[in-house]
Amino acid sequence: MSIWEVILAFVVVVLMLVALLANVLVLMCFLYSADIRKQVPGLFILNLTFCNLLMTVLNMPLTLAGIIYKSQPGGDQICHIVGFLETFLTTNSMLSMAALSIDRWIAVVFPLSYHSKMRYRDAALILSYTWLHSVSFPIVAASLSWVGFHHLYASCTLYNKRPEDRTQFVIFTGVFHTLSFLLSLIVLCFTYLKVLKVARFHCKRIDVITMQTLVLLVDIHPSVRERCLEEQKRRRQRATKKISTFIGTFILCFAPYVITRLVELSSVVHISSHWGIISKCLAYSKVVSDPFVYSLLRHQYKKTWKDIINKILKRSSINSSALTSESHNRNILQLNE
Repeated sequence: MSIWEVILAFVVVVLMLVALLANVLVLMCFLYSADIRKQVPGLFILNLTFCNLLMTVLNMPLTLAGIIYKSQPGGDQICHIVGFLETFLTTNSMLSMAALSIDRWIAVVFPLSYHSKMRYRDAALILSYTWLHSVSFPIVAASLSWVGFHHLYASCTLYNKRPEDRTQFVIFTGVFHTLSFLLSLIVLCFTYLKVLKVARFHCKRIDVITMQTLVLLVDIHPSVRERCLEEQKRRRQRATKKISTFIGTFILCFAPYVITRLVELSSVVHISSHWGIISKCLAYSKVVSDPFVYSLLRHQYKKTWKDIINKILKRSSINSSALTSESHNRNILQLNE
């Protein structure tokens, strides 16, 4: 193995460990908190978490094996199943993010009618569509034998080995990425920019009220005035940062891989195998970032996972103190004997 391959293998191992821990923690928060389970977005986050966990457990280890051994890990049947799941899970994850953005758009732009427009039944219908949409492409690819081990990405994924099917495969790949990556990106941009517009409008209203209050309070201390102006500035930046994170991580993680897959279809451009694996690792990094972007850094999830950790630590401390007292009593009995 070259130094590049060692580094890439190490990166995949780190991504696997962090993704596994983070997504399991999200799942624990969902199971632990009744308030999170009652919320409609919780269904989309649960679906996204399951996709991320399956990707971490099934796809990443085979990519790691492909990097190390430079060949197809396992037999053809295993590779076909993993390639099928890779296509399905990636598409499902993208559409789940789009569904979460639609939920936020309805909640912010139509707050009074949110509970009537986004119920559990509506969320279940959206999830049903995402599953049907996601499973249709790998079914077509598997039926046409367009799934296999791709040396450029060291992964079991969409791959055409027959030159006579090249035109059909090019069309299929273009349609697939248009209706998965591009469609999700358009939905994300449309919904979150609408949310940002509403957030800025409310910030302006609050800013006007704040400035009027500061003008009226002539005897206010300068430090209090400064704090109000700083909070006003932070309020304007908060929504922009969140929405930039949602859209930015989506583009940063998925765009290099999608562009590489499309450029690869052209026989004119040569793509390095190192870049192919790097683009695949960037796509895998979305599995790592999703738990933090959509769940663990939010106040409700943060409170829940802190409660879980405190509960585990208290239980372990109680058990250790019980064992200590038990051994102490045993020692006293032995001395008395």
